[in-house]
Amino acid sequence: MSVEVLTFGCRLNAFESEAMRGLAERAGHRGAVLVNTCAVTAEAEKQARQAIRAAHRRNPAAPILVTGCASQIAPAAWASLPGVARVVPNAEKLRPEAWAPAGARGAPPPDAAARHPGVGQPSGTRTRAFVQIQNGCDHRCTFCVIPQGRGPSVSVPLDTLAERLRRLVEQGHREAVLTGVDIASYGADLPDRPSLAATLRRLLALVSDLPRLRLSSLDPAALDAEFWGLLATEPRLMPHLHLSLQHGADLILKRMRRRHRRADALALAHRAREARPDIALGADLIAGFPTETDAHHRETLDLVEAMGLSFLHVFPYAERPNTPAARMPPVPIPLRRERAARLREAGASAASRFYASRVGQEETVLFETDNRGHTEHFAPLRLTHGAPDVPRGTIRRVRAATATTDGLVAALPHEREGEAR
Repeated sequence: MSVEVLTFGCRLNAFESEAMRGLAERAGHRGAVLVNTCAVTAEAEKQARQAIRAAHRRNPAAPILVTGCASQIAPAAWASLPGVARVVPNAEKLRPEAWAPAGARGAPPPDAAARHPGVGQPSGTRTRAFVQIQNGCDHRCTFCVIPQGRGPSVSVPLDTLAERLRRLVEQGHREAVLTGVDIASYGADLPDRPSLAATLRRLLALVSDLPRLRLSSLDPAALDAEFWGLLATEPRLMPHLHLSLQHGADLILKRMRRRHRRADALALAHRAREARPDIALGADLIAGFPTETDAHHRETLDLVEAMGLSFLHVFPYAERPNTPAARMPPVPIPLRRERAARLREAGASAASRFYASRVGQEETVLFETDNRGHTEHFAPLRLTHGAPDVPRGTIRRVRAATATTDGLVAALPHEREGEAR
């Protein structure tokens, strides 16, 4: 029997869950339920607790193994839930020895995950894979519990990353997404303190047959001139940046203890378009942060337009225990939800405008399934109904014919067309 995995939270958690499944199975936990928790919101914690209770009711004999940020912050509370046999510390969950049976004399043989916690196994389809390059965070935003759950920033060395990417290419992956908690701060803990941009440049040179490299969420304060130079000159680095902006009002950004201000965000958008004029920008935004007024909220709405953002991830603020923001004067929960809904509406409109702007443009698409894929800008694209099947993992150039509310539609050209380079 295999290990059943229940994952809550971010893309990084999803990546780590696949690595842990293999470690737990090799350690002999077949038939167990592994729950990877998240502490970013109270709702994520609630869902994980409900899932544990439901798994125990469904199969009382199955041991439940719990790990992740929420269990790291309050391990005793999670250990007391029905059916929980073990709580694995977050910092150890990608080490084989952490999953060894209780009382075992030895542990499974070490692998890359043991040498460099956070590398684990590739996650994703055979077309796109997520590669963790960093874990933890050295910053202390007032709303965030991630440092409590994941600890300080730890970077994966370049040679390990290059080895991982080579294996992914050999397995047929055409795109890699570099992920972590704070990847823009990559390298500060390594001996020679390599920057993110320098590491990306070396990775692309060392793995020359990887067609596409994409980045997960970036802290705007950490992007330097070297990064913009690389973005301008390296076509394999995708023209799509997702920014951890969080808000559009300086006072709220200060109270969040963010390292950038509104003017910095606007300057970043200008710099990004100087480097890649067609770039797509996305952002994480929080609605209803403590002390946020209607005027502050309007500043965030206005920032969506001013920066030309195309894709938004919107979160209503949720109090997290032992964070400074939880002690600030709160915005009523219904108002938080209302403001989040407005931001999501603005995000939907921004995405529709971006899709419309791409109609008639030639797009390079990585096809993933059912004649659907994503463009270099990460815009969803599908072929017209009745189009010949395009093999999964194929990269093709097509011209966007129409736009819908959820992406682009294209027809294959009549002439024979080779695979995009």
